[in-house]
Amino acid sequence: MRFSISTAFQPVDHLVPLARAADELGYHSMAVPDHVVDLEELATPYPYTPDGARRWDATAAWPDPWVLIGSLAAVTSRLRFLTSVYVPALRSPFQVAKSVGTAAVLSGNRVSLGVGIGWCREEFELLGQDFATRGRRTDEALALMARLWQPGWTEFDGEFHTAPRLAMEPTPTERIPVLVGGLSEVAFRRAARHDGWVGDIYPIDEAVAHAGRLAEVRREAGADGEFSVITALSDAFLPEHFARAEAGGVTDCWTMPWAYYHGLDATLDQKIDALERFARDVLTPVNG
Repeated sequence: MRFSISTAFQPVDHLVPLARAADELGYHSMAVPDHVVDLEELATPYPYTPDGARRWDATAAWPDPWVLIGSLAAVTSRLRFLTSVYVPALRSPFQVAKSVGTAAVLSGNRVSLGVGIGWCREEFELLGQDFATRGRRTDEALALMARLWQPGWTEFDGEFHTAPRLAMEPTPTERIPVLVGGLSEVAFRRAARHDGWVGDIYPIDEAVAHAGRLAEVRREAGADGEFSVITALSDAFLPEHFARAEAGGVTDCWTMPWAYYHGLDATLDQKIDALERFARDVLTPVNG
């Protein structure tokens, strides 16, 4: 199993040292969340808590994912980066393609694009984007971006975007994996068309059930090849717990190891200590 360090709600000045430590200790990746703004009042409920309340407070930092990934890639050599998840439908797909493609080039192809259709209607309205069409626009944006990441001239004629013959440089030298978040059947089918799925926080049995359903959807769609199932596990603590999840189809676990040893309010030194201890206690026993 591969392990990814979540950067959600972390102090920005902790992120570079955490990336350096994760790179040295053998973690697979860092997962970077996305919001442009955090509005004080929302009518839209947050979909991942029972009461619709957000998991963070107004002090939580939301650095731009691609600026952050460019910075972290510059101080690491093997660590990969993924967004968990980025919302393309909030932006122009041309600008998204430019940011992601540039990050892929500068990182030496260590970038995966995790996408979601977005849940916050007010954020869409603030940025001047239509909330009702966000699913169709996301699918079209992914198709357009795949074209823009190819070298040479391309053109595009879609429902929402039309591009005359143009080129976007620099282009990545490897295909950028696309991962899809969401828990609906529509989201599962969208994920099956791409390279993987990004989940939320689940008990092992629920995560394995989602992995099984994704495998079914992929078989129904005739999909083959490598496919990532990335999620956090709320009841995994010991190597055998993570091994059971891996046997059930979970390929990657994103985590904050300091929560196990020092709590979520850990200092930077405690977080580095937790990365080291988790690598010794879990990574090595699970992966050798």
